[in-house]
Amino acid sequence: MPNSNNTNLLLVRIGEIILKGLNRGNFVRQMIRNIRFRINDLGDFDIHEHNSRVWVRALSDDIDMKEVIERVTDVFGIVSVSPVQELPLDYEELKHATLNYVGDLLAKNTKSYTFKLETRRVNKSFPMGSYEISADLGAILLEAYPERLKVDVHQPDFIVQVEIRDSIYLFHRTIPGPSGLPSGMSGKGMLLISGGIDSPVAGYMMASRGMRLEAIYFHTFPYTGPEALKKVEDLTRIVSRYAGSILFHQVDFTEAMLALVDACPEDMLTVVMRRLMFLVAEKLARSQNAKCLITGESLGQVASQTMEAIVATDAVTTMPVFRPLIGIDKNDTVEIARRIGTYDTSILPYDDCCTVFVSKHPKTHPSLLDVEIAEEELDLEALADAVLDKIDTYPIKAYT
Repeated sequence: MPNSNNTNLLLVRIGEIILKGLNRGNFVRQMIRNIRFRINDLGDFDIHEHNSRVWVRALSDDIDMKEVIERVTDVFGIVSVSPVQELPLDYEELKHATLNYVGDLLAKNTKSYTFKLETRRVNKSFPMGSYEISADLGAILLEAYPERLKVDVHQPDFIVQVEIRDSIYLFHRTIPGPSGLPSGMSGKGMLLISGGIDSPVAGYMMASRGMRLEAIYFHTFPYTGPEALKKVEDLTRIVSRYAGSILFHQVDFTEAMLALVDACPEDMLTVVMRRLMFLVAEKLARSQNAKCLITGESLGQVASQTMEAIVATDAVTTMPVFRPLIGIDKNDTVEIARRIGTYDTSILPYDDCCTVFVSKHPKTHPSLLDVEIAEEELDLEALADAVLDKIDTYPIKAYT
């Protein structure tokens, strides 16, 4: 398909937001705020909603619209984006513009193309009907470029699209967005993030349902080095492309982890470690007005993710724990990770504390009695309170 013509205007289509009834305006306003946040550093824009579309107009000609499109198409709530040319409600101007538009596309190379022309007449006062416009413009293009163009209404190389609203909009590209709900419309969650494949995907999935994210990472220097920390920061930064700015809480977990190693039976170390992490994360979440914890656990994937281990871990907290990957096959999680751009970073060979301090022979079906016995010599509340005094907090965001 040919490349698009330059334009400073984007037509943004919204998805399930349309179904939100009386709350629809709140969702649209949040999505516009999210768009503005993502592209604010690129220049000045007019962003507004009109007739169930959001319009993003660059207010100067020197703005990199390719970068604008890349960022806008990562915003949750958006179904698709099209760069459009805006024309007055004048059919003669539309004919002239369509000839130039397609001519510019064909000038990129010497190939021949099949095409289709589609018209959507939202403005019913326009004197010509949709079919009439499509047929006439298609005939004009075939006459102008007989050696380069041929009509194919089933599988064309590109579709020239015309929308007639308060103005006429001409375009041929439709770039998919991530859909979902605008981040910030479903409260705040605390993501327990590690350097693995799963937790960044879990954060992405909850953000796609409108949740604003903060992230907590348990660092055990020197057992996990600066490379491991940078890896997790980089993963958080990638997720922030979609979720917006993420407040990142780096926990100094070394002293607490060594206390667990000294006092806890080896086969229960992983479960008790996760219970302490959940306790710290819950206390931090409450202080940050987050309403849930988010993890990347998938049922049965490893020893700490059996049903009994999950029950034993959850028993330490009263806060809801969201596990969006709980029933998802690992291959499907990997596919999502590749699609959102976290996979290559996740597989870098830098361990986190969950892999460094993993039990060699963990108990796979621990009971709450097993947990009680394993923690006899530990005061988890005191350990959690001590850990809360060793947190370094800073924002991570993909764009300044």
